[in-house]
Amino acid sequence: MELYDPIITATRSLLEGAEPRRWANDESAAWRDTGESELVMLRDAAYELGGGSCPSANFTCVTSSEALVPADEIVLYGKDLGELRGDVSFARLAFLLTDELGADDEAAYQAIRDMEFVKYHVFPEGYMVRISSESNREQVRLSKTAIARGVSFQKIGAAYIRGYHKNVHVRRVQLVFVTDSAVVAELSKTAKKVDGITKTLTHILEGIPTDCGSCNLKPICDEVEGMRELHFGMKNKG
Repeated sequence: MELYDPIITATRSLLEGAEPRRWANDESAAWRDTGESELVMLRDAAYELGGGSCPSANFTCVTSSEALVPADEIVLYGKDLGELRGDVSFARLAFLLTDELGADDEAAYQAIRDMEFVKYHVFPEGYMVRISSESNREQVRLSKTAIARGVSFQKIGAAYIRGYHKNVHVRRVQLVFVTDSAVVAELSKTAKKVDGITKTLTHILEGIPTDCGSCNLKPICDEVEGMRELHFGMKNKG
């Protein structure tokens, strides 16, 4: 799967001006998962990531290129959770190295969707997540108790990586957290592109006629290498 490779490369180019902190994944360091969504009341909150008017972005990119995801890793651009003192802009990005998802495009697409849905099944204690699939936003409310107990992006990242590895297709995961407002605004635009690729895959696999002149997703096919070939390949299968 190479459709998302240009997105991964472009995102790293956007972030390369900053010096990140990096941690190799350590599953034993993973923050406790409560197993279900936890309500953090506003009165119990220390602050919010991506809350209110702060920009927020979330997206997942799948690749079969080992060079793009060489190891399980957590990367942070900006301040860590214990260093923040108020609401900030926030992005959480997941770059997943997968095995070959097979020649069946529909099965491959479903596998990608299953990997994306992992984010709805990780419940770190004191870390209440609200996700908007329509706007590609991810907002997090941190409890004062979690901050006092030493929650960090390294520990949260390890919890997410553990969740992704429950999927048999996932080989490696790079989790990227960003708390830099200038960059997050740009990443929200990237999130829309990723969403556009996924919607175009849906469009193709549902067998929509290949009349490019009347298709509102034509810009995605034009921009993403391999998308047009996939589209017409599905037509020929029919």
